[in-house]
Amino acid sequence: MKSWFIEFVKPREVRVAREDVAPPGAGEVLCRSTLSLISPGTELACLRGEFDSGSNWEEWVRYPFRPGYSMAGVVEAVGAGVTNLRPGDRVQSYAPHQELVTLKAGEARLLPDDVSDEEAVWVPLVVTAAAGAARAAIAMGETVAVLGLGPVGQLVVQYAVAHGASRVVAIDTDARRLDLARGSGATDVLAMSAADAHSAVADLTGGRLVDVVFDVTGSPAVLSQAVRLTRRLGRVVLLGDTPTPSRQMLGPGVVSNSLTILGAHADIVSDDPSAGPLNRDAVTELYFRRLASGAFRTAGMIAGQVSPLHAAQTYERLRDGDAPTGTICFDWSALPHDQQTERAQEQ
Repeated sequence: MKSWFIEFVKPREVRVAREDVAPPGAGEVLCRSTLSLISPGTELACLRGEFDSGSNWEEWVRYPFRPGYSMAGVVEAVGAGVTNLRPGDRVQSYAPHQELVTLKAGEARLLPDDVSDEEAVWVPLVVTAAAGAARAAIAMGETVAVLGLGPVGQLVVQYAVAHGASRVVAIDTDARRLDLARGSGATDVLAMSAADAHSAVADLTGGRLVDVVFDVTGSPAVLSQAVRLTRRLGRVVLLGDTPTPSRQMLGPGVVSNSLTILGAHADIVSDDPSAGPLNRDAVTELYFRRLASGAFRTAGMIAGQVSPLHAAQTYERLRDGDAPTGTICFDWSALPHDQQTERAQEQ
C-alpha cells in the first residue's frame, strides 16, 4: 500500500510525498488517518529549526522530521495477536501527520461513539494542559491569567474553570482567540500583549495581581512579563517550552515577591494507569466525560480543515499570520484516490 506523509526535510522546507507501507506485524495495527491537528507553536518551532544548543528541542528534532502528534483515524488492518481492536474501529493516537500509520496495539485508543474526530484530535493537547493544571495546583477561588490563547492556552482556560478559579483572565492580541476563551469560561479578556497587561490586570484585581500566571506562548520574552502580573507568593507556570531558553529573562520581583516558577511538560502525565490519577488513561477518560457533560468544548475551536497536499502553503500561512485564527487540521479524507489524480499531484 502507498501512504501520503508530511515531512520537514530541513529547516523551512516542507515536503508532501508517498511511501510504501507494509501490512501490520504481530501486535500491531495499521490505521488510516481521518483528521490530524496542527499544533502551531510546536510545529512551527520544529520547522524553523532555531534551537539552543543542549535543549530538548535540539535532541528531539532530527531532519528529515515528521511533525504532528494528534491523530484520529480508523483501523485499517490488525496483526496477529491483536484482540482489542478490529478493522473499522475509530481510534485516536499520537501519530504524526501521515495517511497510514503502523502502531502498537496499545498506542491506538478506541474512541467512544459520541466523541467526534474533531474532539478526539485534541487528546494530546488536553494531556499537556492537564500537566500544566496539575503543576499549578489551582485552589478554589484563585485568580488565574493565561498568556497566549493558541490551542493549549484555550484548554488551560477550561482547566482553570474546572479547577474552581473564581477569575480567569485571558490575554492575547487576537480578537477571535479572545472570543473563544470567553466562550470557554474566561471571566475577563484583555486584547493586548503580555507586556502591556500589567495596569489592566492590576485594575481588575484591585492591585493584588493574580495567583497563577500561565505562559503558554513559547516566546522567550514573555517570562519576564508574566512575572510582573503575579502577586507576592504567586506562581508562574511555563507551559510553552521555548526553543531558545537562553533568551529568557526572569524579570523584576521573582526574589522580592518570593515567586514560584514551575515548568510543566506532558511527560509528567504517566503512561502507567496504576501511577495515580495523573495518567493518560485517566486524563483522557475525564476529558471524554467533560465533553459529554458540556463542561469542555473543543470541536468548535477548529477554524478550518485543509488537504495534506496543501501542507507547505498551510505552514507558510501559519508562519506569516495569514491563516484563519484558531486551530487547523489536516483532512486526510480529502486526499485523491483516483490514480491519475495521484500521479498528477506527485508531479
